[in-house]
Amino acid sequence: MTAVTLPLVPPMLATPGTLPPAAQDARWAYETKQDGQRVMAYLPGDGSVLLRARSGEDITGAYPELRPLGGALGTTPAVLDGEVLALDEQGRPDFQLLQNRMGLAHAPARAARRAAQVPVHLVLFDVPYLSEPLLRLPYVRRRERLEELGLAGPNWSTPAAVVGHGAQALRATREHGLEGIVCKRLDSVYEPGVRSRAWVKIRNMRAEDVIVGGWLPGKGRLTGLPGALLVGQRAGGRLRYVGGVGTGWSEAERTELAALLRGDASSRCPFDPVPRIAGAHWVLPRLVGEVSYSTRTRAGMLRQPSWLRLRPDLTPEESAADLPEGFA
Repeated sequence: MTAVTLPLVPPMLATPGTLPPAAQDARWAYETKQDGQRVMAYLPGDGSVLLRARSGEDITGAYPELRPLGGALGTTPAVLDGEVLALDEQGRPDFQLLQNRMGLAHAPARAARRAAQVPVHLVLFDVPYLSEPLLRLPYVRRRERLEELGLAGPNWSTPAAVVGHGAQALRATREHGLEGIVCKRLDSVYEPGVRSRAWVKIRNMRAEDVIVGGWLPGKGRLTGLPGALLVGQRAGGRLRYVGGVGTGWSEAERTELAALLRGDASSRCPFDPVPRIAGAHWVLPRLVGEVSYSTRTRAGMLRQPSWLRLRPDLTPEESAADLPEGFA
């Protein structure tokens, strides 16, 4: 078999946003937003496969269990767009599990051992090249071409997309504890490397109360102000550290917080166990705030937390700032 020289295709990116208006719902497809590593898979038609990360880096060596994908289309050359996932016991994407697989592209022995312990799964959702460039084809036609390929294997699949019913699709991902959805306009062309408004990503963000136990000083224009708050939640009678929150404030809110934190300064860390955080300033755990976040790690840490508001109406004892059962 002779390999075809395939064009480099940077992945098309989605813009954060909201659901399309109900009147336009039927013009959009809805896919589950995957919590993994974006990958472009190059199949030159000689039985090999090359995996490139969003940065363009060759990461083929990190995922040896995906090498058989190179023969899935025979001699047909293709570039496939997808996401590498590591799945938990319930079959849901777990980014923390995947982190143990990333970064091993140049360590084949370690990659093989990790593959045996935590195999990955590649979900495919677009085909910008199939024997010829398909970039100018509308999404709905590319999707048809992709599904016709029947790409379903031990470590890869082509999950269905839903046309219309966006609100129901988003609600279903929320109910199943998934990250969210990506809305894709049916007539959209593939725009390599572009963060396009024709693709819209919507995350299911959760909100909970947290107790402020410390802060990290800001840098540059934030010198003298908090750059991040160190927050916790109660578990078994102790305050457990659950993460650092560095976004979500206006300048006025950040200045207000700085004054409150100075007044509550303490030489003792309120978290148990004490987290190893260089440069941390500890405070008495008096302030309660509300944060939004996407998911939790298996250890209970908040992923992608963002500050919503201070809760002066709640004391730490009155707040619902408790770690969910299973994380204590």
